[in-house]
Amino acid sequence: MEAVGISPSEYLLRELRRRRTATGLTQAQLGERVFCSDSQVSAIETGTKPPTRPYLTAVDDALGADGYFATLWDELVKGDAAPIWLREWIEIEREATALRWYEHAFVPGLLQTEGYARATFRAARVPTSELDQRVAARMERQAVLAREPAPQLFVVLDEMVVRRACGGADVMAEQLPAPHRMRRTAAYPVAHRPDVGWHVLGPGRGVHHRRPAGRVSGRLRRQPACGADRGTGRGGC
Repeated sequence: MEAVGISPSEYLLRELRRRRTATGLTQAQLGERVFCSDSQVSAIETGTKPPTRPYLTAVDDALGADGYFATLWDELVKGDAAPIWLREWIEIEREATALRWYEHAFVPGLLQTEGYARATFRAARVPTSELDQRVAARMERQAVLAREPAPQLFVVLDEMVVRRACGGADVMAEQLPAPHRMRRTAAYPVAHRPDVGWHVLGPGRGVHHRRPAGRVSGRLRRQPACGADRGTGRGGC
């Protein structure tokens, strides 16, 4: 296959752009045929919005692709757990010596318990068929905090993150650290580790300069800090 060195998801997006262009259609014209706006077509082709099988089936019909995109999805892409927009950041997480995170919507993915992660994906309407895989991929990312030496992690949360009942009372009780339970053991949730800095930004502090977008940054060895302002996406990150 032509896509040596790129992921199945990246190959799919490249093919969506290439085949649309080859038929002479603009994003707006394709959108009319698949009942989407041109901005939605653009978001899917650039990887900021994940494609779905129904969308790909509609594109197959619109472009006369004879099931090509649906086949790519079934045989290659649906097992590719990390969205395009998240992959570059995952690589930074793996190499970072320090991570700084401001979040206004969810507890950051590196600190989520399995129950909380599952609740965020359900709230984002991730298909049931993808749910277990997406949760497992998020839990696997937390291995970066167990490496030696572990990166320093500083987290600032908007108060609404801890007040919002994501998944219910039991899920929140497991997710949020209580001072008398802050200890580090191999079996204890990473969110309760004392070496992770948690700060909650209350309403009395006024408007934070990072609102309304979340902000995450990482510092790599012998390299300047890198980071991005971002929306929360499907189920946060």
